[in-house]
Amino acid sequence: MAHQLQRRTFLKGSAAAAIACGALRSSIARANDLRLGSEAPPARLVTLDGQSISTSDLKGEVVILTFWATWCVPCREELPALSRYAQQHAGDGLRILGFSLDEADRMAEVRAIAKTLSFPVGLYEQSSAPGYGRIWRLPVSFTIDRAGRLVNDGWREKRPVWTQQRLEQVIAPLLQKP
Repeated sequence: MAHQLQRRTFLKGSAAAAIACGALRSSIARANDLRLGSEAPPARLVTLDGQSISTSDLKGEVVILTFWATWCVPCREELPALSRYAQQHAGDGLRILGFSLDEADRMAEVRAIAKTLSFPVGLYEQSSAPGYGRIWRLPVSFTIDRAGRLVNDGWREKRPVWTQQRLEQVIAPLLQKP
């Protein structure tokens, strides 16, 4: 009887592991399916103050989805540059959504950093961006043009950190209205 119970428990655990592995493979496959010029997968940021912002509601604007964490040094270097750029170009139709990959127990640090930024921030675990795959490298960002197409995929960048020069090169042309 005890052996049957152990076997049943093992099988339940194995099934959960198989489902988790399938979800991971599915997540990676979706990231591999990202195609520049195609419609960007939907994403939704639930901000630290509980507002929900969906990329589908931002058509007509240029959107940068940036994934970061408080413990990530390159992220901490990149965020002020993104914040300045967002502030400078808010009137030009630029929106940046910041997805923190921190755990809830680091909320005080996340809030402290978010207060210094000119764009909304939320915890990734409370938000959703499933079509972008498993976020395993930080920082990583994705850019969506005014028509809702993915135009910059952070997975393909050798050095994903935004600098003023890179922002001018990649984002500035997107902000120019036809």
